[in-house]
Amino acid sequence: MAPDVVIFDTTLRDGEQAPGNAMSPEAKLRLARQLDALGVDVIEAGFPAASQGDWRGVQQIAAAVHRPTIAALARCHDRDIDAAAEALQPAQRKRIHVFIATSDLHLEQKLRIDRATCIERVRAAVRRARGYTGDVEFSAEDATRSDLDFLCSVVAVAIAEGATTINLPDTVGYAMPAEYAALFRAVRERVPETANVVLSAHCHDDLGLAVANSLAAIDAGARQVECTVNGIGERAGNAALEEIVMAGRVRPQVAQFRCQVNPREITRTSRLLSHEIGVFPQPNKAIVGRNAFAHEAGIHQHGVLQNGLTYEIIAPETVGAGGSSIVLGKHSGRHALERRYRQLGYEPDASTLEQLYEAFTALADKKRQILDEDLLTLLHDGFHHAPEVYNLTHLQVTCGTKMAAADVRVAGPGFDERSATATGNGPIAAAFAAIAEAVGRTIEVLDLSIQSVTPGRDSLGRVLLQVRIDGKSLSGHGASTDIVEAGARALVHALNKADHADGLETASLSNSYFWGV
Repeated sequence: MAPDVVIFDTTLRDGEQAPGNAMSPEAKLRLARQLDALGVDVIEAGFPAASQGDWRGVQQIAAAVHRPTIAALARCHDRDIDAAAEALQPAQRKRIHVFIATSDLHLEQKLRIDRATCIERVRAAVRRARGYTGDVEFSAEDATRSDLDFLCSVVAVAIAEGATTINLPDTVGYAMPAEYAALFRAVRERVPETANVVLSAHCHDDLGLAVANSLAAIDAGARQVECTVNGIGERAGNAALEEIVMAGRVRPQVAQFRCQVNPREITRTSRLLSHEIGVFPQPNKAIVGRNAFAHEAGIHQHGVLQNGLTYEIIAPETVGAGGSSIVLGKHSGRHALERRYRQLGYEPDASTLEQLYEAFTALADKKRQILDEDLLTLLHDGFHHAPEVYNLTHLQVTCGTKMAAADVRVAGPGFDERSATATGNGPIAAAFAAIAEAVGRTIEVLDLSIQSVTPGRDSLGRVLLQVRIDGKSLSGHGASTDIVEAGARALVHALNKADHADGLETASLSNSYFWGV
């Protein structure tokens, strides 16, 4: 039977340490609640001795999140351990995670202590932590560059003093998978006491091997992996939680382990983290990247349309990602183009489709991204000249240190004027949310850019927008000396195109021919 592996999430501690990833205690709490829903076993909530904010973040999570174990990091110093214990006091399940470097490089150049002093610090720290909780983890920082005999001595001391989890981190992403697996096997063989504790892997991605090393460690006997959502973390990042979990799901015959993570919460967790820190995964990031389930090449599109397994080893729904995305571009084929027209409410015959495809490929050579409005323009001459049925009649936005709020009034088809208020993470987001509420349409922003049209303090600003409105991708633009108003007018411009597209679609359903073709 495949062994159970503890998923130790350190997004809120090691992940936050990377430049640009800092989170407020409130943001940490929101993420901790989602990590609880995701099903991780341990949440490393922070490093309480680092700052008052970190202490408060750990304390709030310890008080509010009850199912997983809440861990706090501490150096092998009394002050650190006491701060961790104090912050963890409200937790139903608590762990103090103490660490010290064990490589000669770190001992001599960073800590400036000898091996004997290191061992005494480990002994005292684990003993002190055990006075606060029965769940103590010890990490030998830079384990993969440590002398093996000395490392084994340190591990034996930590276990003797009561550590229940021993972490052998590849702190600088130095190891190769075979080396890392050999390290775990060697420590297990040389320190028999490890049979009574959990061995843990903590890998960094400096050589792009963090996930591979984590899986190798599991194969060699590790029963805990330390990882982060989206792989965020110091330098090149940590092992990505979503990649480890899905490797076990997709390849159970090879990556033989079980865990309690609910994969359907992966995408939701990834997006919440990105929203909180403003750092998004690269488009080609495995599992959670924007292109993870997107297909532009015609051969791939045709295969996926017939059976997703042809080019997807993971069903997007499995990780809560909705569905596959067929992206129209210069590499797309007729099958994808015909499918999108059918989704938009049109059924072109063979000759019409051939004409549309020729025009589409010519356009795709000039444009990086094809929107639905481009397809409608190919089908209907003059589509861009949409009647102005929506009109923004009032906009007031307040923003500052708290969440922005917007109050709008919009006139539209079938109603004289509607009012709505909404909040958002910034004035433009608040204005968009209020307009969406007023018009009753589902709006998703795909891209937004701001340009200065004229020079000077009172310059005219222009917002160029790409949005998806009720499933249709459209563009809009607006200009004003107030950039928030320019954004709102750009959205109203796109809404007018959406209404125009709806009207053309309705007309096409009652006609057997296509205007403009």
